[in-house]
Amino acid sequence: MEDLQDFLKGKKYKKIRFTVLKTQHLLIKGTVNGIKGTFILDTGASNSCVGLEGIEKFQLFAENSETKAAGAGATGMETQLSKKNNLKLSHWKTNDFNIVIFDMSHVNEALQYYKTKAVDGIIGADILLTGKAIIDYSNHYLYLK
Repeated sequence: MEDLQDFLKGKKYKKIRFTVLKTQHLLIKGTVNGIKGTFILDTGASNSCVGLEGIEKFQLFAENSETKAAGAGATGMETQLSKKNNLKLSHWKTNDFNIVIFDMSHVNEALQYYKTKAVDGIIGADILLTGKAIIDYSNHYLYLK
């Protein structure tokens, strides 16, 4: 029987490696606008996002947004939005990546509590749905089409 990796390669999926942190978060590396970053892969996050520091780091054009962010113990956080960015995760890429920007200090404080390095942002369901994601938890691979 053909294994999952070969089957998905035949269906034009790209294989992206992730690691599992001590906190059980899935860590994925990628680039936004050609600049390297680290992200939590979060199936429960509706949108991909970066912290406020990401505006300068990833050279984002940020617009104010009416949307309030909530999650990971925080609610009602002010957000900004940056449209039409480039995202590359291994060999998978998109040139129409919208990023929500908000204060992610509470996320990184929680990671630091467990002596885990801070992350630049979160890859959420927007990318997972766009890329028709398949997550192979046992082998630590994300597949996107």
